[in-house]
Amino acid sequence: MPESARPIRAAWESRYQLAVIGADLAVILGVVITVNAIIGAVTALHASIFAMFTLAAVFVGLSGARAWSVAALGDGAEEFRRLYRGLFTALVILAIGGYALSLEGLRPWVFLAVPAMAIIDFPVRYLLRRVLHKRRQAGRCLLPVLAAGGVGTVKDLIERTRKAPHQGWRVEAVCTADGLGTGPDGRVDGVPVVGRIEDVAEQVQRGGYRIVAVTADAYWTPTRLQHLAWKLENTSAELVVAPVLMEVAGPRLHVTGVLGMPLLKLSAPVFTGARRVVKEIVDRVGGAILVGLLSPFLAAVALAVKLGDGGSVFYKQRRIGKDGKAFTMVKFRTMVPDAHSQRLALLHVNEAEGPLFKMRKDPRVTKIGAVLRRFSMDELPQLFNVVGGQMSLVGPRPPLPEETERYSSDARRRLLVKPGLTGLWQVSGRSDLPWEEAVRLDLRYVEDWSLALDALILWKTVRAVLKGQGAY
Repeated sequence: MPESARPIRAAWESRYQLAVIGADLAVILGVVITVNAIIGAVTALHASIFAMFTLAAVFVGLSGARAWSVAALGDGAEEFRRLYRGLFTALVILAIGGYALSLEGLRPWVFLAVPAMAIIDFPVRYLLRRVLHKRRQAGRCLLPVLAAGGVGTVKDLIERTRKAPHQGWRVEAVCTADGLGTGPDGRVDGVPVVGRIEDVAEQVQRGGYRIVAVTADAYWTPTRLQHLAWKLENTSAELVVAPVLMEVAGPRLHVTGVLGMPLLKLSAPVFTGARRVVKEIVDRVGGAILVGLLSPFLAAVALAVKLGDGGSVFYKQRRIGKDGKAFTMVKFRTMVPDAHSQRLALLHVNEAEGPLFKMRKDPRVTKIGAVLRRFSMDELPQLFNVVGGQMSLVGPRPPLPEETERYSSDARRRLLVKPGLTGLWQVSGRSDLPWEEAVRLDLRYVEDWSLALDALILWKTVRAVLKGQGAY
């Protein structure tokens, strides 16, 4: 995009970018100063030259990964993916430089300084993002969007942006094929219709929108989309086209050119290979470490459950895992001992959709069980399933056998990967989610899985559990 075509930034975008850069620099410099002092105190070596070399490598890595680009800041896992790539590049530069130049003094910077930067900077970036998200939920720091397409698809986009204001979009105007909306007010879900689809470029000039979101409509043809892109080149707006044929994103979706045509290339989901080996290692090792660290707490919870009513500590249940194989899932017992036999009598007050059974005030839940459920502590024994290889730290919700018997062909794709202790369903509403939405999130995870997505879900799970949102 030529310089003149770059979107005009809002003041808050520049301030947020400066805040991120300032925080990163504070972390980087703080770590470098600390490591330099430690090396000087332990080895009495003058490490300033190595410190400068490390700073240069980190700046090169972060700049090359575009870790400070406004487009990536606050954008899902992409921001953290770029930060990871930048720091990893810096580590590689230091390692290769130390080996090529036989600089033994670089080792502490490779194995101590850069990992310390990552350990500190990732949470700092996350905290800054939380501040941004809170402002967006309050209706600030949002990018104005002009949606252009069919009334139904535009309405769907409006609803999605309202449900997820942290994504940073606010649809402020709509263009439809006939320039009309729905209902007596002529709006689309409360958003004014400012013109017809062919008037989009003119409306952008008048309204100064930052995003033009094109949704499905018979009006759109390749030629018309191309002409619209040309017209928007010298405006403040970026053109975003919704890929209406499939709901796939992330690392599987690529733009490629074939015979001079720009095409969306969809690669097959990866269920084997190096990344899956890394995931398996992280699951087993991470699960074992968590069991070791949490063992005193697990013992205390087990004692509390036992003293509550004298019943069994654990509740074991058959669940369906990867490739449809059944396994025994372990949880802390949160209900009275004969809870399953009472279920038939409560079916008429079931609040869940689909094959699930859920009640906000289930009379079978014990007092200690209610506390455990609120903060998902009853799920912790599933760490033993993770260590045993039946489950993963992150994955789809582990279904019951009777649920899978009613699965459609779409829902059955959830069984292509191991079920998880947590997942997109856990960080997106937990028990409050309708059945269809839970299935959609699980399928999205299966389709778009990546190590970065796993890391983001694990991080968000901690916040969801501490707040106790959607758990009962």
